[in-house]
Amino acid sequence: MSGAETFDVVVVGSGAAGATAALRAHEAGLSVLIVEKAHKYGGTSAASGGVIWVPNHQFTSNDDSREKALAYLDALIRKPVNRERLEAYVDQAPEMLRFVKSLGVPVAPAPYYPDYFPDAPNARVDRSILCDTFDGRELGDKFVLMREQYARFKILNRYAMDVLQFFSISTRAPGWIRTFLKMAWTYWSDVSTRMLTRRDRRFTQGAALMGHLYKRVFDRGIELRLETKLDELVVSDGKVTGVKLSHFGRRYEIGARHGVVLAAGGFEWNQELRDRFFPVPGLTRHSSTPEDANRGEALIAGMKIGASTEHTEAGWWIPTMHIPMESRSNFEDIVQAAFDIGRPHSVCVNRNGVRFVNEACSYDEFGAAMVEDQLRTGANTPCWLVFDATFRQKFTAGGIMPTILMPDRRIPPDWWDHYIFRADTLDALAAKIHLPAATLKQTVDTMNQYAVSGVDTQFRRGASPYDQMFGDANVKPNPCLGPIDTAPFYAVPINLGDLGTKGGLRCDALARVLDGNDQPIPNLYAAGNNAGSPFGNLYPGAGGTIGPAMTFGYVAASHIATQAQGDAATQRAAA
Repeated sequence: MSGAETFDVVVVGSGAAGATAALRAHEAGLSVLIVEKAHKYGGTSAASGGVIWVPNHQFTSNDDSREKALAYLDALIRKPVNRERLEAYVDQAPEMLRFVKSLGVPVAPAPYYPDYFPDAPNARVDRSILCDTFDGRELGDKFVLMREQYARFKILNRYAMDVLQFFSISTRAPGWIRTFLKMAWTYWSDVSTRMLTRRDRRFTQGAALMGHLYKRVFDRGIELRLETKLDELVVSDGKVTGVKLSHFGRRYEIGARHGVVLAAGGFEWNQELRDRFFPVPGLTRHSSTPEDANRGEALIAGMKIGASTEHTEAGWWIPTMHIPMESRSNFEDIVQAAFDIGRPHSVCVNRNGVRFVNEACSYDEFGAAMVEDQLRTGANTPCWLVFDATFRQKFTAGGIMPTILMPDRRIPPDWWDHYIFRADTLDALAAKIHLPAATLKQTVDTMNQYAVSGVDTQFRRGASPYDQMFGDANVKPNPCLGPIDTAPFYAVPINLGDLGTKGGLRCDALARVLDGNDQPIPNLYAAGNNAGSPFGNLYPGAGGTIGPAMTFGYVAASHIATQAQGDAATQRAAA
């Protein structure tokens, strides 16, 4: 690309996939540019839980293995996938993790995160990896430029929570008040940061992971350009040689000597693509990813030059609900209800008043059940979370905090009968939300019988370790089943939300983007939600999004480095 600014590698997207690819390429001696269309870096990863699913990592003295990991996945995968790519993930994810750890990123197994299908053969509780808390001020003037976590990862939209703190406070476990007070003290005693920003310098969960990665990115002098959007891929002599970018309307080209890595997320904020690919499209505004961020521009750019796609019919589903933004009632915020739907003293029903799923299953399975029920009955998306005063006192319902933090009198009057519904009887509640009262009452009566016996004979709610992790240990005999019998009764609508899309550009085991003839498009790679998931439409465990994202970012950069070394050797031989 004559006259254009040129790097060895251009990475499009600044999330976990892009950061890992950039670090791996730099460690291999290549010059790297990261471009990010948003005004903050870190991508969806920075606003996520930050968990990395890595089977057979061997960080602890465990007996996991390649064979056991594949057996677990094979027992669950429900549609054809690229076998070589799946095996490459299982083989390369531990290598990626060792590379990240070699850079000083403090990653370690979280032994309290069971795989999402704990009854499946070779399921484990130690494949999910977490990153230790990060001090955001170590990023210097880049501290305020990392994408901030959502309110759901903070208490009172201020105090950052790590995973154990979240479990403690959300379940009101013994000592939870002390946990909260310690968090508050850490926050307010940090006077220098409070003078700079309201943001907690304690980066946790996804922010911790991205903070540690970008500390290494910036320490190595890797260039990051914000507000820089990919418009097109440049192709010359059949291979990708660069990118066309725009920055506040100014368009320019950047050359890429050895490769372009597309790591710009999925297409969940593109309604046209949702309508085209999803069997139940849902609305962009129900997505729980950063608003209007992942619109599929990189996916479209790849398709324009002949790239093929796969698994585009599926999202990384998660139930969400919407509430007005604090002090801005004309604007709505989307909040996750991933763990609220499986708490005791509640039930989820479709618009016929009928249960359709084990509410305590993984959030992705819950969303898949919503899709299936909608296709079968036409009475889902949204469904309803129905609960009683005991639930209301103890637990969150999406953005509705427990009564200890948000008593009914503090709920704004314009929320009632629009975002949250309340009635003194189930008959009256059914009338408000237009459900058949007799069916709803029968469903609740059945749940109350399950609460006494401890056995859900319909969907086995609370039977697995994963279910029980988000239950209430004080509720017996089943921590996920409590009676729904204390007035008043409440309901909130539950949307088919997502954490992104599972489908994208079709790639091979080396993260190379494939055309319609199964041939790699030279110099073009994809990772993260920009590419199709190696699992198809399966979500195997916590971190099942970020694990492949980082792994195939690592794989892409490794292959680019190998190709670059081969090109250099060829040039030396020719000289």
